[in-house]
Amino acid sequence: MRWEVFKQDTPKKAHQAVGSVHGADAEHALLNARHVFGRRPAAVSMWVVRADRIYSRTAEELAAESSAGADGTDTPPATGTGPRTYLVFRKSSHRRSMTFVEHVGEVEASHPRDALVSAMSRSADGEGLAWWVIEEGDVHRSDPDAAESWFEPALDKTYKQQSQYGTVAPGAGKRSAS
Repeated sequence: MRWEVFKQDTPKKAHQAVGSVHGADAEHALLNARHVFGRRPAAVSMWVVRADRIYSRTAEELAAESSAGADGTDTPPATGTGPRTYLVFRKSSHRRSMTFVEHVGEVEASHPRDALVSAMSRSADGEGLAWWVIEEGDVHRSDPDAAESWFEPALDKTYKQQSQYGTVAPGAGKRSAS
């Protein structure tokens, strides 16, 4: 099954969605996430969430639903009864293409759709290009006590953009026939 991965670069930064991995269970997904997304510096925490447990909407979908009166029947089923804590993630700009959504807070609600409505009403501008709402119990976290062994080995690894690597000019290395 597919799991979405959220990485926190420093204790003062929010968790950000960085991609997805496959795993048989949460522990397997978390280990895969570490190997795929924790190989470079700047990580202190990782979360994984089953992709089918994320209630997500784009601005376009929200506009279409409000005009069509959609009932949100495609939302993940709520677990238990009564209000639960939902984590809210939002993409607010196209400027950082690597970041899809960023953790912006928590709300109490009885259903993911209600959590999204509450989060949007609390947002300073109420806008977002995309919103994700996840029941807190669906989040599987890396162990804070294991952060040193999980993330510090990558601190000395340097990351280079593709443009930093040298290139070979076309025709370089060809010998002329004499």
